[in-house]
Amino acid sequence: MEEIYEAIQFMEQDKTKEALRHLESFLPQANEEEKFTIAELYMKWGMLEEAKTIIEDLAQHYPNETELKMMLADIHIDLEEDDQAIDLLNQFQQGDEEYVEALIQLADLYQAQGLFEVAEQKLLAAKQVDTTEPIVDFALGELAFSIGEYVKAIPYYEKVFELSRVIGDIDVSYRLAEAYAASGDFERALTYYQESDSQNPDVLFKYGFTAEQANRRDIAIKIWEQLMDIDPNYQSVYLYLAKAYETEGFVQEAMETASKGLKMDQFNKELYHYSGTLAHRLGKDLESERLIKEAIALDPGYKEAVLFLVEKYKKAGDYEAIADLLSHVVELGEDDPLYKWELAKAYREIESFSHALNMYMDAYNNFKDDSDFLKEFGYFLVEEGNVKEAKKVFLHYLQVEPTDHETEEYVSRLGEHEDTF
Repeated sequence: MEEIYEAIQFMEQDKTKEALRHLESFLPQANEEEKFTIAELYMKWGMLEEAKTIIEDLAQHYPNETELKMMLADIHIDLEEDDQAIDLLNQFQQGDEEYVEALIQLADLYQAQGLFEVAEQKLLAAKQVDTTEPIVDFALGELAFSIGEYVKAIPYYEKVFELSRVIGDIDVSYRLAEAYAASGDFERALTYYQESDSQNPDVLFKYGFTAEQANRRDIAIKIWEQLMDIDPNYQSVYLYLAKAYETEGFVQEAMETASKGLKMDQFNKELYHYSGTLAHRLGKDLESERLIKEAIALDPGYKEAVLFLVEKYKKAGDYEAIADLLSHVVELGEDDPLYKWELAKAYREIESFSHALNMYMDAYNNFKDDSDFLKEFGYFLVEEGNVKEAKKVFLHYLQVEPTDHETEEYVSRLGEHEDTF
């Protein structure tokens, strides 16, 4: 063992080449125990192929040594040689010391291959052998959770939780919180989030979201504020926290939070749009318009932001601005029928009647069963002197709205003209 000890010292001194050369020269004369130790070192140092060669040789001499089989299976798994690992693990039998471990490893491999029923069978077999092993219950919970069977996962996690709060590096209370939240029981999920002392930003974000879903906005705000303090670069939290503030009536705090978020993420169209709506509520109309335009610049197809500006311009009577905005958006390829209808109305208001007619005609196929559109289009055609086509539109309108007798009488009074499009 002296040569092995010297190799370890070389490695601790960062003399990797010397350490490996030392072991390589010693390996041919090493006894079986020393070879086993060298294999363990190779595994520790990430030299899996070298370790595999040694373990395979030892396993041929000692075919009944299950520890060697398990080591070899672990190496195959680390080398992503799943089929070889499965073959080895299936050789374990009840009574072998590593039998339960082998079944758990097999379940993990079958799960990775999408064979969920086979994986569950292996875990249930392990549970029959050892009914108290928390690792097996945890694995069953993880399997159910991974395929979206959250209700099924919960009893397994709860069994584990009674014995241990942590399995490996996983907080079981967090798993339970996720499972309950995913199954819609937000109140119960909240109790398990409160059990967890995790400072992980993802956990805190979901904790806050669950509190929001459970109508505990006070908790959501507190947790999301904590998350912002821990990780100011966690961009997703700003929009949610701002909305929580607004819902509670703290509009100024919402605006400040959204503004901080935009400093962290200058390409977040939702945050620009939301900030614009907040600025509007606070009476900052120029700022509101600027922010909404930023959202549209990032995504011309962001319909909610476009229509917000349209409504804002309508209230101000600025139809030129509507025409400029929507014509620009349409030119960029956003072929939304509603934009064409709004453009038609804007052009009509600014007396650009030929453009208005084109937009009404373009929008017609999409709104030919919309009573508001048909009525508006009909009156526009009358104004333009195109009574014949107006009557056609009105007659179609009356099929949609047969109880509108006022319009019916109006149509009957229309004279016959020969104007066409």
